[in-house]
Amino acid sequence: MRVTQSSGLDLNLLVALEVLLEEESVGGAARRLHLSEPAMSRTLGRIRKALGDPVLVRAGRRMVPTPRALAVRAEVSAVVERARALFAPAEGTDLRTVTRTFTILGHDAIAAAHGPALLARAAAEAPGVRLRFLSESHVDAPFLREGTADLEVGVLDATAPEVHREHLQEDRMVGIARAGHPLLEGELTPERFAREADHLIVSRRGKLHGPIDAALAELGLERRVVGTVGSLPSSLFVIRDTDLVGLNTSWGLPLAESLGLVPFEVPLPLPPLRLGMAWHPRHDADPAHAWLRRAVRETAAQWSPGGR
Repeated sequence: MRVTQSSGLDLNLLVALEVLLEEESVGGAARRLHLSEPAMSRTLGRIRKALGDPVLVRAGRRMVPTPRALAVRAEVSAVVERARALFAPAEGTDLRTVTRTFTILGHDAIAAAHGPALLARAAAEAPGVRLRFLSESHVDAPFLREGTADLEVGVLDATAPEVHREHLQEDRMVGIARAGHPLLEGELTPERFAREADHLIVSRRGKLHGPIDAALAELGLERRVVGTVGSLPSSLFVIRDTDLVGLNTSWGLPLAESLGLVPFEVPLPLPPLRLGMAWHPRHDADPAHAWLRRAVRETAAQWSPGGR
């Protein structure tokens, strides 16, 4: 379908612009839109002329969006999604005909432990949908509002007031150590937990303390934290090859156990982890995004120990 304004501006350029900003590549956008690269290059030229901005510029061997392109990316996606919803058949959208890329923002363990199930579901139900897992950043930014991510999954930080949130379940932290670790022998008390092992922390901001330390302080205890890493999967490899102990979520245990690591109960009263997902309201009426939320929701039902 081709739609034009009376001024002669082709509104289909918005679709091309959305894909170009997702791919950050003329070749990738051409493949997505089933065009030749020369045709896509000409389309990019028209977009540049319409916006009065280069949109994508060369940076080494790749292309990156300009500040102007980044500023309009979320609005472009919102307009295209509203148009898709407006012209979707009343009886619903056939997901097998949808071609989309969804970006899921969350802890690395989500992609590592549960990405396979989500990708398999996409292949079976919506083969034109691609899932891009984006790791949490060490800085806070309005990723959902700006359109950098379509869905955030995990323990949600404070979000903009307009962002929609849905609680998925409560999780808990468990300890993790290599098989045969001395801490796994006998009764584990808070004193042994604090004094008989060195500890590794997972923190995207590099923090060297957390809720464990607060709980130990209430008992007059202090543990020795010898290091921190930015992602849970990387911590598992460190713990596997050392005598350090760390923490894991119950839904991350399949990944830990696949490396031969052993979970144990932390002998401290720790606050529960409230897992949820969040999205910008511009996605509410989008059938494909509704499918994504449903897929995550139903997969999350198997993340608890009882669902494993």
